[in-house]
Amino acid sequence: ALEAVMDGFEVIPMDEAIQKADFVVTTTGNRDIVRKDHLKKIKDGAILANSGHFNIEIDLEGVKELATQKTQIREGIMEYKLENNKKFYVLAEGRLVNLASPKGFGHPVEVMDLSFSLQSLSIKHLIENPDMKAGVHKVPPYIDEKVAKIKLDTLDVEVDELTDKQKEYLSSWKSGT
Repeated sequence: ALEAVMDGFEVIPMDEAIQKADFVVTTTGNRDIVRKDHLKKIKDGAILANSGHFNIEIDLEGVKELATQKTQIREGIMEYKLENNKKFYVLAEGRLVNLASPKGFGHPVEVMDLSFSLQSLSIKHLIENPDMKAGVHKVPPYIDEKVAKIKLDTLDVEVDELTDKQKEYLSSWKSGT
């Protein structure tokens, strides 16, 4: 929330936001972000979409319980009517909208090439370091940096290289205020 505020966004509780928002996209990776009690207050004509985590960010059971009418507007768009005649729309059955909707094309190639590069180099790192313990490991910084540099090169973006003195300073806690 702090990052959003510092980036200039209005941050308010969902209970308030659902009454004002024309379009709600959940991206938290958590469950029950838009709950049944929120849906009772939803703005007429609002659109709900999930881009976070499975189909558990929007309370779809609550939607079914509250809806007096359900109409498929077009493939991937369901209209729900409430007792108070308000209507709202759920995209892609509450699933990841960029993957599950009829026109969902998944992640753009600009993201996928980075993902596959990181995965490939991480596998290479595992092969070259057979003594690593089983478990989840962070991608080593040198791999992140290598992939970033290659991507920037393909985009014809030039950046300054750190000097040895700068690298030493960044890796030390001894200097500074």
